[in-house]
Amino acid sequence: MSSFEDADTEETVTCLQMTVYHPGHQQNGIFQSISFFNREKLSSSEVVKFGRNSNTCHYTFRDKQVSRVQFSLQLFKKFDSSVLSFEIKNMSKKTNLIVENKELGYLNKMDLPHKCLVRFGDYQFLMEKEDGESLEFFEIQFSLSTRPLLQENNWLPQKPIRECGSYSSCSTQNNSPVEMGENEW
Repeated sequence: MSSFEDADTEETVTCLQMTVYHPGHQQNGIFQSISFFNREKLSSSEVVKFGRNSNTCHYTFRDKQVSRVQFSLQLFKKFDSSVLSFEIKNMSKKTNLIVENKELGYLNKMDLPHKCLVRFGDYQFLMEKEDGESLEFFEIQFSLSTRPLLQENNWLPQKPIRECGSYSSCSTQNNSPVEMGENEW
């Protein structure tokens, strides 16, 4: 037998692609500790923390507005599934985390959608999961956006826009619903 036949089959690894944006990223060096465009391999049992405390967080942001531990990501496997998923938890007592327009308070957590926008303060993270086979490891890869992700990807705004097109310029005199036929506008 050749060494080729004896070699282990290489498994694909689940990868979380994270595109990050902050308006002051160039002046303030906020993302200085993040290695962009390189895939970092992590153990699937690891809880990955994001915040400003370099002693407890795997990825740090140099910004006093960020909590010591802002949020965490943890890999898990749903019951009766072979696909790995991520869970996101807000670790900040001061700031809510917005995941796909759902607000997470302190210690609230949810399954991370396959593709979603995560926000807090001026920070925006577009997270996209690439499925893999390995149960031992996963990877995270960062890229930097110079434009706001909220506008670039046509995500819904935080406050709803009324039918007149502007949130503040609508008349507020008649707030009761008006019944109309399907051909009336």
